[in-house]
Amino acid sequence: MRDADRIDAVVVGSGPSGAVTARRLVDAGMSVVCLEQGGWPDYSTARAGFPDFELVARKHWDWDPNTRRAPGDYPIDDRGSDITALMFNGVGGSAVMYAAHWERFLPSDFRVRTLDGVADDWPVTYEDMAPYYDEVERQFAVSGLEGDPALPPSTPPPLPPVPLNKVGRRGAEALNRLGWHWWPGSNAIATRDYGRLHACAQSTACPFGCPVGAKASPDRTHWPDLIADGVRLITRARVRELVPTASGLVDGVVYVDEAGVERIQRAQVVILCANALGTPRILLNSGLANSSGLVGRRLMMHPFGNAIGIFDEDLESWRGPLGQHLHSLQFYETDTSRGFVRGAKWNLLPSGAPLSIMLPGLWGAEGHWGPDFHLALRSRLGRSAIWTVICEDLPDDDNRVVLDPDTVDDSGVPGVRIEYRTSDNARAMMAFHLARLEEVLREMGAKEIILNGHIRASGWHLMGTAVMGPDPATSVVDPVGRAHDVPNLFVFDGSTFPTSSGVNPTATIAANALRCADALVKARAEQVVPA
Repeated sequence: MRDADRIDAVVVGSGPSGAVTARRLVDAGMSVVCLEQGGWPDYSTARAGFPDFELVARKHWDWDPNTRRAPGDYPIDDRGSDITALMFNGVGGSAVMYAAHWERFLPSDFRVRTLDGVADDWPVTYEDMAPYYDEVERQFAVSGLEGDPALPPSTPPPLPPVPLNKVGRRGAEALNRLGWHWWPGSNAIATRDYGRLHACAQSTACPFGCPVGAKASPDRTHWPDLIADGVRLITRARVRELVPTASGLVDGVVYVDEAGVERIQRAQVVILCANALGTPRILLNSGLANSSGLVGRRLMMHPFGNAIGIFDEDLESWRGPLGQHLHSLQFYETDTSRGFVRGAKWNLLPSGAPLSIMLPGLWGAEGHWGPDFHLALRSRLGRSAIWTVICEDLPDDDNRVVLDPDTVDDSGVPGVRIEYRTSDNARAMMAFHLARLEEVLREMGAKEIILNGHIRASGWHLMGTAVMGPDPATSVVDPVGRAHDVPNLFVFDGSTFPTSSGVNPTATIAANALRCADALVKARAEQVVPA
């Protein structure tokens, strides 16, 4: 085993939380190494605009690591889960494949126990998070429009919103007639040249390797500058476990490099940013930070469904960002008369290119095959609108990630098994929201409506498996991400979320990582470190 010199901080994972953390630490003058188990995204395989785009998109950019099986992936047994976990292991993390919906949590999302008597309150408030939201929106080139009446006043995003286009205007007009909330969507998508990013070409290719470099993923927005500023990014580095000390600290991490050599990177502090599957995987394999018994538990993945309308006229819905044209939070807050607590966000998407609307996926589990294939394609292409529903997923100790002793990755590190069941509360929530979206589509003038509840292959949002809180008996890390059991071990990713909200989590993952990194820097003089 080969050792490296001790540095100030080792960050595990190069996604949004890892990139934001590295930025704050290096700006404070700290020496930083980031270990990333995958490699750099290969944008030469991003084929939007070429005839073979849809034929190869899911080969090179499949969201499911068990299907993709790239060198950076590890085995995930999700046979015991209602939802398939989707993610990308590589520089930039899962943001390389996200649709770039950028949503702040609402103030109520931080006070669920107080307001609704379920789950837990966060140890911070929306007001605590607001300045960090402002900063990460600048870092991630967020496009949007200030003044959304469903949210508190905030600093305007740096870029104007993506165009509503025909399909967005149709949806907005219908919601206006119903008297229901809508607002232009916020997206981490450049609508004009911004830093290293270029203006969006509206090719609906966001999750399949943005071909023009408009989508703000950390491999583009953060890592080139971080490397230039002295952060050492080591790719193809599979972290096996943490290195404990006799004094109850950690002295770095053990990883296997691309050549198969086992190495130790020693550091004064270790920060895990490996997502809500990868972080508990490392903690469980190390046997650390689990006096509460909650490492791996409370997994939340946002039950997801959609409502699709098909129209007589051409809405040009093949174009646009696979970020959102607009969103609605009309039925977001709890109304117990509906038979459930908490709520969901809707967003309106373009329908995408030809195969996207015929193959299994957003349009349903089976796709559309048979003798009328071309007739169905002709009726859908450009003439359809997709509303998606993201339901709040309440924490449940029985929904969890555990080590899988029957599988290992290429370096011999155990894979994980997911045990997850969708709650009755989420099922009632989904049924209610799909019924309301059916009303919206009828108001839009749809001639045919397809409702898909609880789409299995939809686990893009991974949260909750190393929860933060003030009490070591009921949480894994404290309110600034420090492990209760190990004073120089931190978790800054979505694992720490006490609740999931009903909106896309990346904005809050990034903002919370910045808040925690800021606290670490400010308390650096008092930080306990290995001798």
